[in-house]
Amino acid sequence: MSLISVIIPVYNGEKTISETIESVLNQTLSDFELIIINDGSQDKTLEIVERIKDPRLKVFSYPNGGLSASRNRGIYQASGDYISFIDADDLWTPVKLEAQYKALQENPNAKVAYSWTNYIDESNGFCRRGSYITATGNVHAKLLLVNFLENGSNALICRQALSEVGCFEESLFAAEDWDMWLRLAARYEFVCVPSPQILYRVSASSMSANVLKQEVASLKVFERAFAQAPESLHYLKRYSFANIYKYLTGKALEGSPERVRSLAAARFFWQAVRNDPSLLRTRVLFKVLFKIAVTTLLSPQQAQLLLAKFGKLSDIQTLYGYIRLEIP
Repeated sequence: MSLISVIIPVYNGEKTISETIESVLNQTLSDFELIIINDGSQDKTLEIVERIKDPRLKVFSYPNGGLSASRNRGIYQASGDYISFIDADDLWTPVKLEAQYKALQENPNAKVAYSWTNYIDESNGFCRRGSYITATGNVHAKLLLVNFLENGSNALICRQALSEVGCFEESLFAAEDWDMWLRLAARYEFVCVPSPQILYRVSASSMSANVLKQEVASLKVFERAFAQAPESLHYLKRYSFANIYKYLTGKALEGSPERVRSLAAARFFWQAVRNDPSLLRTRVLFKVLFKIAVTTLLSPQQAQLLLAKFGKLSDIQTLYGYIRLEIP
C-alpha cells in the first residue's frame, strides 16, 4: 500500500502523457502509486504508457466515459491514504506532493491541500500566472466566490474526506473539479502551499476551451452550490455569477479568432457587466470590445493580422485580474 495515489485520466493524450507522467515520477516524495486510467484512447497513448517501466505505475483501460468517470475509476483502484489527480496534459513541479503532504501534516484539521497555478502553452511556454490565492481553514465562502484551486490537477485530498463527499459528478462535462472542491469545503478545512506548483496547459483542444459546455456546467455547479449553502452566504451569488462570466469571456477570446466564440464572448461580457457594473470604468472594457468587434466582423485571417498589429490593444489577459477574489 502506498501513502498517496496519483490518478491520471487520459484520452488520446499521446502528445503530452509521457511528460505528465515524468513530472509525477520525478516527485521528491516517492511513496506513491501512479494510476493511469486509459479512457478508450484511439491514438498511441497506451503504447507510450506501456513503454514506461516503473513499479509504481499501474495502467487500467476502459471504454470512453469522460473525465469524471475516469477519475472515479481511478479512485476505485486507489489504495493510498491520500489521493491527487493530474490531467494528462498538465505538469507538476518536483516538490508538489511533498509540500502538500507536509502542509496537511502540519495542519491536522485540514483534509485538502492545494498549491498555486501557472499557465503554460502547448510548447511549455509561460502564458500567465494564476490567481495566487492563499486561503486556509474554512474556505467555503471564498470557494463559492471563485474556484481559487483553478483546475483539477491541484489538490491532495485525504481519502477519508473524499469517501465522505462521494465521487466526481459524472453528469458534468466541465467544472466538475469546482463542484468537488465545493463539496469538500462545505465539510472540511483546506490548507494552501503558497507556491506555483501546478503548470496548467492551455490549448485549443482543452476542456476549458469549450466555452459553451463550460458555461452550462458552471451554472449547474453554481446553482447547486448556493442551493446547499447557508442563507448567510447567498449575498455572494451576484459576485460569483459575475466571476463566472468574466472567466468565460476571457476563455472565449483566447487563441485563434473565431466568430462563434466571439459572439459567445459578447454575451458573456454583457452578463459580467450586468452583475459587476464597475467593469464599465476599466481599461479592459475597451480591449474586450475591440477584440469582440474585430473577431466578429472580420474573417479569421483578417482578424489575426489586425490583432497582431495592435497587440497591446487586443491583449485582454488583464480581464482575469478583475475576477473578484476577496469576500465583500
